[in-house]
Amino acid sequence: MPSRSAIITVMDRAARKAGRSLARDFSEVEHLQVARKGPADFVSKADMRAERILYDELLAVRPGWGFLLEEGGEIEGEEGMPRWVVDPLDGTTNFLHGIPHFAISIAVQEPRLDGGWGEISAAMVYQPITDDLFWAERHRGAFLHDRRLLVSGRRDLSECLIATGVPFKGHGDIDQFNTIFNAIAPKVAGIRRYGSAALDLAWLAAGRYDGFWEADLQPWDVAAGILIVREAKGFVTDFRGGSQPMERSEFLAANDAVHSKLHKIVASALRG
Repeated sequence: MPSRSAIITVMDRAARKAGRSLARDFSEVEHLQVARKGPADFVSKADMRAERILYDELLAVRPGWGFLLEEGGEIEGEEGMPRWVVDPLDGTTNFLHGIPHFAISIAVQEPRLDGGWGEISAAMVYQPITDDLFWAERHRGAFLHDRRLLVSGRRDLSECLIATGVPFKGHGDIDQFNTIFNAIAPKVAGIRRYGSAALDLAWLAAGRYDGFWEADLQPWDVAAGILIVREAKGFVTDFRGGSQPMERSEFLAANDAVHSKLHKIVASALRG
């Protein structure tokens, strides 16, 4: 059984408390489906409630740290201190429609000497409905509860299941997505779009998916998932193979062999 650091214990407690709030609210969603406006308003309040719980819990134990929150934006901490990168409800549309596939994502991001933000040092993705708790610390491995995670060992694209996200309602580049989809789809066993990038990456780390690509994601969507994949011996880059995918908001992830093949396909497709 892996030994958990104090920071992972803090994240676990905060995620489970916010998760209980989301689970209670989720149980009420189907009763609001008859109202045109009601469900969206209710989910927004559920999102904010969960974020407030996470903020209060994390602030109480690390009062000098900053925050990057999906709803609350950036809150500066003390100089030289890390910050929390938090998405209280990744998979909002699923939540709104009564689909039990959503997660809380929490990451710790370390400051750089030049004043910017650098590596993710700790990460957690928690799925309240299934009670799946994915977590990782830099150089210490990735885990589902107390079981160590390793990415899939598949190497043949024809056997691989790939996850992605589809541009919607003005978000994302549909032409770029179609270009990449049309290049990858004929070569793989299947492509899935389940609606939560945080869980896509956690599931990739657990070997449930063999690869992942998506663009136009925010740091709170992927910060935790990136570390979990890397600590499960996977690779995460931008579409051009760069090691800082959050800077370009392009994400390509898989094991070493599959990543290399997907990278060649994607890079070639985008060159036209």
